[in-house]
Amino acid sequence: MYNIQKAVSRLDYAPKLKEIEITDIKKGLGEFTPKPDRPVSFAALKATLKNAGYVLDSADITVGGTLNKEGDAWIVISKQSGQKFFLEGAHVQTTVSGAEIGSQIEIMGEWKTVGDGTGAREVITPAQKTQALHRPGNSDVYFARFIPAKFIDTDESSHAAASAEPAKPAAPIRVTSPGLTVYKGGAITPRLYLIRQSLGMLKVNRQMIDVSVSYTPSPHLQLEAEVPISRTSFHDGATSGSATGLANITAWAKYRFFRQVKTYGDRQAAARFGLELPTGKKEAPTQNQINVPAFVRQQLTPINGGLSPHFDLAFSQAGGRFIFGGNAEAIFRSERDGFRLGHEQRLNTDLEYVLLPRDYKKPGGELFVILETTFVHRGTGRLSSAPVAGSKVTEYYLAPGLQYAALPRFVVEGSVQLPVVRNTGPLALRTDVNVLLGVKYLF
Repeated sequence: MYNIQKAVSRLDYAPKLKEIEITDIKKGLGEFTPKPDRPVSFAALKATLKNAGYVLDSADITVGGTLNKEGDAWIVISKQSGQKFFLEGAHVQTTVSGAEIGSQIEIMGEWKTVGDGTGAREVITPAQKTQALHRPGNSDVYFARFIPAKFIDTDESSHAAASAEPAKPAAPIRVTSPGLTVYKGGAITPRLYLIRQSLGMLKVNRQMIDVSVSYTPSPHLQLEAEVPISRTSFHDGATSGSATGLANITAWAKYRFFRQVKTYGDRQAAARFGLELPTGKKEAPTQNQINVPAFVRQQLTPINGGLSPHFDLAFSQAGGRFIFGGNAEAIFRSERDGFRLGHEQRLNTDLEYVLLPRDYKKPGGELFVILETTFVHRGTGRLSSAPVAGSKVTEYYLAPGLQYAALPRFVVEGSVQLPVVRNTGPLALRTDVNVLLGVKYLF
């Protein structure tokens, strides 16, 4: 819903973002009061929402101004903007009954734009048995109903049933989301990873801060940069050490090629390409610092190799209080100074349930219970440009988590990833637990 508010705020006549209110998220209802000195356009509002991935089903408008006539047509002229609103429909005479030309009135009814270009005009169709308020008035107040694109249900009973649950969250936690962040906006997502690994007597603790910044320049494309900084400490009962450094920065581009949206629910699919850059610290501990094989020491650095392309396909489906998603990713690693881990294939799934609130009116305050899974297969690694026997990995993890949308623009999340299956070679570090804590801020 923040995406709708962001889209509306770009209109010339729109108020500040915080003054655009979603009043009923189940039914897609919102309202705002435009700038009083600017002419308004239903067609412009509809086009702006369409660019953001939504269609404006209908809008009611309340206009205060001066009653007048243009030919046989009754019109209301806004006092501040001077804009004309034409009154049409079967109930116009009943609505203006008792009012005189030049009197100050307030009209409420369905709003639309008729015509194109210079011939376009704003039209109000007063509701049945609705009479104008004959009083001084100079405010222009707009009420709009927003319905997700490609689904407009005119049957009110079935519409209410379909809308009886909250909307889907912004994104899963560890699984790639096919959704985009805010159109002509984006998100800042700092995350903290606390990872414990082991290999025999060797114990490894990693603390990694990963900051990603994304921007969505179109309804189909999202650009993102991911910057991780890692601290690694290790000990084997005899020696210990630690190091801190930048890991490889990754640049991402995501293209959403499919979206089918309906009231409270949608399906999305996207392809994502990433390029992992050889920016991270590559110096590994020496044999004197930790007495383990060279390939194991290389795994104590913040990097997994050099320049590496990532290819990713993601899908999600939301309906009711349940959301399901998944993604498949392939990573092709290149060597850096003769070292790299094996090429990697990942398959992730995401199952979410909207736990709170049970009675859902406005965005914000949602609590999502999440269960994610990760299957990883990593091939043979290389050291000094030679294959390393015993470096293959096949693992399967479960990650229960919680995501809390404290505000429509601010999300707090956390999950704990635990191994279920670990079929690792004798030279591959084994992950015992991976804790993730993060926040997301939309702008």
